[in-house]
Formats: sequence, C-alpha cells, structure tokens
Amino acid sequence: MQIAHHTISRDAPPFIIAEMSGNHNQSLERALEIVEAAAKAGAHALKLQTYTADTITLDVSEGEFFIRDDQNLWKGNSLYDLYKLASTPWEWHAPIMERARELGMICFSTPFDETAVDFLEGLNVPAYKIASFENVHLPLIRKVAATGKPMIISTGMATLAELDEAVRTAREAGCRDLILLKCTSTYPATPKNSNVATIPHMRTLFNCEVGLSDHTMGVGAAVAAVAHGATVIEKHFTLCRADGGVDSAFSLEPEELRTLVVETERAWQSLGEVRYGPGDAEKRSLVFRRSLYIAEDLAAGDLLTRENLRCVRPGLGLAPKYYDMLLGRRVNRDVKKGTPMAWELIG
Repeated sequence: MQIAHHTISRDAPPFIIAEMSGNHNQSLERALEIVEAAAKAGAHALKLQTYTADTITLDVSEGEFFIRDDQNLWKGNSLYDLYKLASTPWEWHAPIMERARELGMICFSTPFDETAVDFLEGLNVPAYKIASFENVHLPLIRKVAATGKPMIISTGMATLAELDEAVRTAREAGCRDLILLKCTSTYPATPKNSNVATIPHMRTLFNCEVGLSDHTMGVGAAVAAVAHGATVIEKHFTLCRADGGVDSAFSLEPEELRTLVVETERAWQSLGEVRYGPGDAEKRSLVFRRSLYIAEDLAAGDLLTRENLRCVRPGLGLAPKYYDMLLGRRVNRDVKKGTPMAWELIG
C-alpha cells in the first residue's frame, strides 16, 4: 500500500513516524523546530493530534475527571486541563504541514472526533491515525474510513474481539488500506510489556500491514518489531526531554530518532530470505577456510603422516574431511612444503 509517495511493505524500509503530540509546549515556533529536526533525523512522516479539550472530555475537575493515580505521568491534572495543555491549536496545522512538505516529509494527524476529520479533510491529509484509546470509537472509525484514505489504528488495550470489530467497521465503511500498530498504552512502556511477538500474529489474522507504536525508551523494541515484520514504527519526538512537556518523558530526541531510522532500516535489510551456503559477498572468503596442505618437503614414495600433512589455512587444498583417509598413503612425486593437497599427488 501507499501513503503519499511512500510504499508500506515488507519489501520497503520501515516507515518512520515522528509523533509531535504535545511536545510543542504551546509554541508554534517550537512546533516548527520539531518538524525541521524530525526531517533532519530522517523521519518519513510527522504526526499531529487534532482535538480540543472540549471535543475530547468535559470541563470537570473532580471524580474520574481528575488524575490521582500515583503511577500516572500526569497525576494532579484534570483531564480537561491536561488536554488543553497538550492540544495542538487547529490554526497551527496548516503552517506545520506546509513546513513538513517543504522538507519532503509527510504530515498527517490523529483526529479524536468527527469534527476533526472534517477539518483535516480541508487540509487534504494523506492518511489518518486512530489512537489506541479511540479504537473503540466506531463512529469515528466509520467517518475516517469514508474518506477512502489509508488508516492506521493503534491496538493499545483492545481485546482481540474489539480489534476485530474495529477492523470490520473500517473495512465495511470503505477502508482499503489499513495498518495496525501494536501498542502498549502505558507512558512510558517497558520492553517487557511490549509483546512485539504479536505483530506477525496480527498480520496473519487481519491480512494487513502491521507495525509498532512504541512508548519505550530507546530503539531496541522498534528494531525487534522490524525483525518480527513491522513495516511502520511510530515514536513520540521532542527537541529535548529536559525542556519538559506532557509527553517529553517518553519521547526521542533528535539523535535518538536518527538512530531509530538507521537501525530499523538495518534490521529490515538484515532479514533477507532463508538461505544457506556462501552468498555472493562471501565467496571471496572461502579461501580463508582450512584445508589440507603438505607441511614438509616430500620425496616420491613418502608416506603421508600427521607431521607432514596438516589442516591449515588457506582453503585451496582438499577438504579436512579427507584427512584420516589420506594418512598412510604415499605421494607419487616429489612435493614441496606448502603444496595444497590434491588427489593427483597420491598413487
């Protein structure tokens, strides 16, 4: 399948998405710097999130609308205040997308409700992402599918039944190009709870492209995901974690993103095919194998012994497997030390 001019396939390098999320810290200048840094690091796409606090939650600061969980990165905030801080102003979308295009990078977004889809259609985005927390929002999935554009869905906490329902809904509503991203909805996630072995299973079950939306630190999980067949990798991205921001704690910095791009492509290149024997690049090295060589000057009629027949490098003599068979045989001519052993030398 294609997203703009990029091919998404196991026959193409992994498609790397840098997720800006709320790392702009409410500065358009910083947002544009993030675009430039992502492009310089080699990301193929930049992704935004399109919502307002009012389209995603209610302006309530108590009960379940207030985060008290000690394990939550955003403890001490109401959902409304958190989303107000993290949201990307809609009027920023056009200049951010324009800067990405100027730098040769795709830019698209995650809509969180139907009004966001209408807005993004006006900007002619090339694809849509459904966030892991929204994969049960079937009306939103139908709305996105109806655009006919490629859709990426993060699996997050979805059960297999919920994921099947989301995929069926997307396809029945017109989605032809679908990508599922294995995702662990903890922030940050750990490699241990990433379960990238799920990736080939998803490909088999749903017959679509698969990848990883990765909230772990570093690039190890992403490289492992590519080894399991991931064709898309999404990572949160910031200029500097020390600058703070709602998602900075689990976001890559520019040099780390560059490493991600390089190492996932190397992982993809290394997959190859099931193959044994020397490859074309290895054939010149066959000479450095061990083989059988005459280790002392011999006269015609001399017996081959462990002292005068050795298994050494290089590999131009008979194979070592013939060593025991040759011991005790007589050479049929004078032979100099350093001569590769050959059948013609024995009578």
